[in-house]
Amino acid sequence: MKTIAIKGELRENVGSTTAKHLKDQGQVPCVLYGPNENKHFAVYLQDFKKLVYTPNTYKVQLDINKKKYLAKLQQLQFHPVSEAIIHADFLEINEKEPTIMRLPVELTGTAPGVIAGGRLAKKINKLRVRGLIKDMPDSIPVDISKLVIGKSVKVGDLNVPNLELLDAAANAIVSVVTTRAVAEGEATEAAAE
Repeated sequence: MKTIAIKGELRENVGSTTAKHLKDQGQVPCVLYGPNENKHFAVYLQDFKKLVYTPNTYKVQLDINKKKYLAKLQQLQFHPVSEAIIHADFLEINEKEPTIMRLPVELTGTAPGVIAGGRLAKKINKLRVRGLIKDMPDSIPVDISKLVIGKSVKVGDLNVPNLELLDAAANAIVSVVTTRAVAEGEATEAAAE
């Protein structure tokens, strides 16, 4: 899994007045939840672009006052009108203990059902997995090369080494659905027979 580095500055004061002052300076108030103590810090809003506005999932190397922490982005709060990030929570990762991440799904192959006129419908973009951070891949490959019209690949069909899939096994990740053109063609063939 790829790592993204973010630099932050410790905050001495917390509260709405301090948070407003930080936002006026283009910074986002953040909290790093750790096993022993929580750290309140601030990060410039621009530093979130590569982490948040992407379909990828990253480990985060936080540099807070020259001390490094391995973490994951836990939760974001957005302004209800401007949709700017107003607060971020990070969770410190222990490399020796399992953690839960949401990893993107990557479709591989060509579905015969699409070649036959069906439409590919991706229902899940990210899957929840549990495992050690060293075992986390950049994405989870889903082979669609045997997918015909009316069939789907479910979470239970996947096998990802060293990781436990937390989504329900019956959930469909991707399907090939019938299009109107295919349905009309089948109806015409049936009427002709």
